[in-house]
Amino acid sequence: MNQIECIECAAAVELPADAIVGELLVCEECDAELEVTSLSPITVELAPEVEEDWGE
Repeated sequence: MNQIECIECAAAVELPADAIVGELLVCEECDAELEVTSLSPITVELAPEVEEDWGE
């Protein structure tokens, strides 16, 4: 398993060996949801907040 750095708090976050782009990871230190955006090189971004769809 690889480790990446949380972009919110800089804690180490485990990246599964079979991770895929779009996979969500949760930082155990600050509970931030991180989305894998690239595997070569490995990059993550904060996962977008889920917003309510009011049928618009």
